[in-house]
Amino acid sequence: MPTLILLRHGRSTANTGGVLAGWTPGVALDERGAAQAAALPARLAELPLAAVVTSPLQRCRETLAPLLAARPALPLHADDRIGECHYGDWSGRKIAELTGEPLWEVVQRHPSAAAFPGGESVRAMQARALDAVRDWNARVEEEHGPDAVYLMCSHGDIIKSLVADALGAHLDLFQRIAVDPCSVTAIRYTRLRPFLVRLGDTGDLRGLAPAEETPAGPGAEEDGVVGGGAGAP
Repeated sequence: MPTLILLRHGRSTANTGGVLAGWTPGVALDERGAAQAAALPARLAELPLAAVVTSPLQRCRETLAPLLAARPALPLHADDRIGECHYGDWSGRKIAELTGEPLWEVVQRHPSAAAFPGGESVRAMQARALDAVRDWNARVEEEHGPDAVYLMCSHGDIIKSLVADALGAHLDLFQRIAVDPCSVTAIRYTRLRPFLVRLGDTGDLRGLAPAEETPAGPGAEEDGVVGGGAGAP
């Protein structure tokens, strides 16, 4: 199955303002976020991306704009299922205020039981994101083959929940995962299980390109690499 490149959007005005943006319209990249986005074409230059799927929110679209300008033939698809968590009544509020809410501790320590007032539960957020990934894995594999690489531009909580699933970790552990703005997380899916091959990476991404051959022989891509592997060429 394909390799999924999960890209968190660049730093936004809500990030620097300490605001929980959610689906609030008009949240753009700040100056640093725009610079992070401008660096993406070079960072991803070695990867033969088959397609790009994006959250419909402005900060994700702005993050992808330089990459799409550099690769005008790259197909772009929007999918609401990888949009930010619906934080409901919490949307647009200062994080500093929310830390005093009784629900805050539940979100931090027992997120599988957390549901945002007027919004959705963390479990529902993860479920829709996983459905999107499974659907896109199948579509990309059918259209581009099992060695295809494709990119999803999404949000911190979405990416963390997908990483937890890839690791076989309970959703209650997903707050232990951190992904910086404009960082790359990569999950290589196989028939039997996924492999987390990058987490919050902001450096050289050449090692995510499909290998020309598998030294260990057929089927080795579904096994853990004993000894850790040789890394990027």
